[in-house]
Amino acid sequence: MNKLTIDDINLSGKRALTRVDFNVPIESGRVTDDTRLVASIPTLHKMVNSKAKVILMSHLGRPKGGPDPIYSLRPVADRLSKLMGIPVKFAEDCVGEAASKAVDSLKDGEILLLENVRFHPEEEKNNPEFAKQLAVLGDVYINDAFGSAHRAHASTEGVTRYLQPAVAGYLMKKEIEYLGMALEDPVRPFVAILGGAKISGKIDVISNLLDKVDTLLIGGGMAFTFFKARGFNIGKSLLETDKLGEASNIMLLAENRSANLVLPIDVVVTPDIEAVPPSTEIVAAAGIKGDLIGVDIGPRTVDTFLEYVRSAGTVIWNGPMGIFEKEPFAAGTMAIAHGMADATDRGCLTIVGGGDSAAAVAQAGLADRMSHVSTGGGASLEFLEGKTLPGVAALTNKGGLR
Repeated sequence: MNKLTIDDINLSGKRALTRVDFNVPIESGRVTDDTRLVASIPTLHKMVNSKAKVILMSHLGRPKGGPDPIYSLRPVADRLSKLMGIPVKFAEDCVGEAASKAVDSLKDGEILLLENVRFHPEEEKNNPEFAKQLAVLGDVYINDAFGSAHRAHASTEGVTRYLQPAVAGYLMKKEIEYLGMALEDPVRPFVAILGGAKISGKIDVISNLLDKVDTLLIGGGMAFTFFKARGFNIGKSLLETDKLGEASNIMLLAENRSANLVLPIDVVVTPDIEAVPPSTEIVAAAGIKGDLIGVDIGPRTVDTFLEYVRSAGTVIWNGPMGIFEKEPFAAGTMAIAHGMADATDRGCLTIVGGGDSAAAVAQAGLADRMSHVSTGGGASLEFLEGKTLPGVAALTNKGGLR
């Protein structure tokens, strides 16, 4: 972490323009999952206790080019008020007169949430003039939105060109430190578990991790493209035909490197994913009949994967092992979640890489038994790929230069 953090600057009396990730689900005007709000609270407490004027900005959803009440952040301000135990003010816009007046009325230790930055198309275009309009609202810039750090948008990257210092909040710092620790100096054996539907979104992650991990476990829908590349029958299971060559190359790379690439031994299959209740059976990975669909890793695979987890010093998990949203196909994913929780209890560093994996751990009620659950699915993936995250790169270096 060679970037300045919130602990490195004086906040007293300062307008602290802070990018947070409050892209949360809202139904009937109420926040239905406040995990991301809760994750921001340590940073908010620090600013409030330091007597800063706290100005929060975030995106929500994908509004199409202008204001849309469906994507208003007002319900988030209401929920955050309850979580913080103090009023959270709300501005009807994130720039212009409405924002300026709301900021000017702030007293030290008060919090203001600006309206959705994506109500302005200039946000995602990283428009310089829009970034300037955001920058004039603050004296210092704090980025605590790791989940948006892989996007070079006006509120994550552009604003730092006009407002310095630009520092990391506690959540951003925690994300970078945990993921960085795992990739740069892991306690070994270092095991990575990758799943999810498609190999296409994980190729760069796999390629980067093959040089770093001791064992790479592959599950989820992406496994079937590897099976097909090996010449296995996969029935009607998910297949990315255009990625067969890359799957073959990855298996060849693994043979030439120190990493141990492990594919499922058995799988759970069904003839109809939508049937209620579905008919399922367990078959060998190489024996999926023509009319069957793979939906989860099988029990022998679970046992094999958990043996690696039990002996690991560091485990990173990104992507479910099956269609975990449907209870009959969730056993493999839930077993991995419980295995990682047990590994944490014995001192293993366990990191869940956001997205569906984080949702699965939450569904299992085990989030608090992981060393770290990332709040950023796409950002954590790009970090694991070894890519530079624009929102992190834009922060001020500890030596004072970006």
